[in-house]
Amino acid sequence: MAELTAPEPFSGVFPIAPTPFTTAGDLDLDGQRRVLDCMIDQGVDGICILANYSEQFALSDGERDILLDLCLEHVGGRVPVIVTASHYGTRIVVERARRAAAAGASALMLMPPYHGALLRADEAGVFEHFAAVAEAAGLPIMVQDAPLSGVALSVGFLARLAHEIPLVRYFKIEMPGTAAKLRALIAAGGEAIAGPFDGEESITLMADLAAGATGTMPSALLPDLIKPVVSAYQAGDTEAANQAYARILPLINFENRQCNLRAAKAVMMAGGVIRSDAVRHPFAPLDDATRDGLLALARDVGPLALRWGK
Repeated sequence: MAELTAPEPFSGVFPIAPTPFTTAGDLDLDGQRRVLDCMIDQGVDGICILANYSEQFALSDGERDILLDLCLEHVGGRVPVIVTASHYGTRIVVERARRAAAAGASALMLMPPYHGALLRADEAGVFEHFAAVAEAAGLPIMVQDAPLSGVALSVGFLARLAHEIPLVRYFKIEMPGTAAKLRALIAAGGEAIAGPFDGEESITLMADLAAGATGTMPSALLPDLIKPVVSAYQAGDTEAANQAYARILPLINFENRQCNLRAAKAVMMAGGVIRSDAVRHPFAPLDDATRDGLLALARDVGPLALRWGK
């Protein structure tokens, strides 16, 4: 495995890699390689694969394995790669985690175990789930605390995970009131919290940076324009960070509220990165008016993805 260019602790901008499909709905493996190269050219600090914004829920187990190997081999250590291994079954997550470690993953991201609207593990089960994965894979773990799971993860419990399972040291907080939860988690976890991150397309980034976030996990739409915000803030130039963020906030807001995971694909297709912005049924494609609105906002700020392949 190639030596990583950015050792722990991870910080900065770690966007989610979209999974391109052909118009027939098959994996576009060449397009996946182009997506990864575009993201690296965007100046990202790392990449997360097989996440919800990668449409992991629409992939077969065999496709996951294909994409895991392809992505880790193609990135080749140029940036760290976090592999999402979430599943309700602990045994399945352990198997996914071991496979990711063997393929050269830098870290894992996991949601707490849940299935549907009502089937969730209790606190003891969640703890045992993360402990089993940590023991099996030996990789740093990022906890994804998001509304999608429906699992309530208190600050006290998250801090306990960090203190009692040393490999659980990154936290992607996406709950309402993200900044307040990040601030409380950093206070409760202390040095055990190696990487407090936000997500949700970086839509609350400024408040989260002020709360102590050291990283953000947006989509692959505009990480090249988000990174200067983070860099300026971390350098102490909050005025420059605010100005840079204000410029891109309309696009981030439109992505978050109107497009979700389809935004990065639409812009990457318009920019020649991928041939199709297809999503898998029953997820619906963007309607023409929404796509036009997205691309108009993107042209106003000029993310690299909109011109990378031209």
